[in-house]
Amino acid sequence: MIGAALLLAGCSSSSSSSAGSGSTATSTAAAAGSPVTVRLGFLSNITHASALVALKEGFFAKNLGSAGTVKATAFSSGTEETTAILAGQLDAAYVGPNPAINAWQKSGGSAIKIISGAATGGASIVVTKGITAPSQLKGKTLATPSLGNTQDVALRYWLKQHGVTTTATGGGDAFVKPTKPNSAAVLEFKSGQIAGGSEPAPYDVEMVSDGGTVLLSEPGVTTLLVVTQSFLSAHPASVTDLLKAQVEANDFIRSSPAAAQADANAELASYTGKPLKASVIAASFKEITFTNDPDAASLKTDADQAVSLGLLKPVDLSGIYDLGPLNQVLAAAGESQISS
Repeated sequence: MIGAALLLAGCSSSSSSSAGSGSTATSTAAAAGSPVTVRLGFLSNITHASALVALKEGFFAKNLGSAGTVKATAFSSGTEETTAILAGQLDAAYVGPNPAINAWQKSGGSAIKIISGAATGGASIVVTKGITAPSQLKGKTLATPSLGNTQDVALRYWLKQHGVTTTATGGGDAFVKPTKPNSAAVLEFKSGQIAGGSEPAPYDVEMVSDGGTVLLSEPGVTTLLVVTQSFLSAHPASVTDLLKAQVEANDFIRSSPAAAQADANAELASYTGKPLKASVIAASFKEITFTNDPDAASLKTDADQAVSLGLLKPVDLSGIYDLGPLNQVLAAAGESQISS
């Protein structure tokens, strides 16, 4: 396993660097022919199992070879990853669609490129047994990972569609409370402090196992692989190596599901300190499709929903994808090409 630091409230000092020094350091390393250190972020979720499996199986290390190493850091929310990306603390990251959109918008389209999908599905709105309709959530408190993240937008938009209002400050008909880490939302649900939440796997599965009912299985892209544009420009070969590992990880998940589940559980436990029940892992994998297709249509839908909620200003996503390197890797592996 490649060493990494656990982040539950923000970036650790071990993974950070000054925003102004990153491009200079990588350029110097490239000029000297030194091995490249790829600072990679991901979330401590099963929806990010592509990263977990690639780390556990050594796919990143194998494909980078002597040309580089991966320094992996786990985050508890995509919002924190966006902050780290914009601060120059990450070179690549597995993120949800809304954090990717936010990084793109906040940087005026200069910070990142989406270079691959990783997963679709694997997130649900889970509520207390007996609640069967959105109207019953009026006056109730619901958890999400963070304000404006993918599950937060999905919950608020779904409630809005059914005439239940929310506000960014926790008001409205239903009270949405950003809660981290995600495991805290599970504990609050189990103890009856909240009526439910919109959570990614494995946390939605754990809420169901604690007596919850799924009101909505959230569709569309859940996990994307992004790189900073400065890193893509300075180290295209390393980006290709990352993509080889990503494709290899998803192939492994499909061909060896039992081994992949064990890998993801073991790797996740190294960050959280506790493995998940095998039944929770199996149920989590069952609701996720691990695919390299970034599902551009659903990304646009996510952006439109965030705009309609007032959580995002209108954004032009033209140019957010660079799937050329991915398609070269897929072609070499004899797999189908992907269009953005």
